[in-house]
Amino acid sequence: MTPLKLYLIRAVYDWAVDGSFTPQLLVDAAAAGVKVPPAYVQDGRIVLNIHPRAVAHFEFAADAVRFSARFGGQSLPVEAPYAAVLAIYARENNQGITFPEMHVEASRSAATDEKPPEDKPPGKGPSLRIVK
Repeated sequence: MTPLKLYLIRAVYDWAVDGSFTPQLLVDAAAAGVKVPPAYVQDGRIVLNIHPRAVAHFEFAADAVRFSARFGGQSLPVEAPYAAVLAIYARENNQGITFPEMHVEASRSAATDEKPPEDKPPGKGPSLRIVK
């Protein structure tokens, strides 16, 4: 089954390209399956320009966004599973959509065998915010 996130990312991507904006992905670089050049990661995240002029072999696959991009003059493969995508937005006006990080935090705590405190109240549901 194709994740809803794929369709939302694709919709914002199409809107940005059609409006002559630069679509950018904010990705959790530490999430499982992410393949990005580590030298360009800041605070565990990376912003990727996914405009058609900036990438080659771009693909919205069933499980991840894949493409090749130039970093420091060298073409490198990039892969960002949908679970690792934190936001997609237009660079020029910062309009787009953000996604909750609950799934990423849950996979990290499971990987470190941490157990959440039992007396902690349940968190709020997903919410939208503007990425600047």
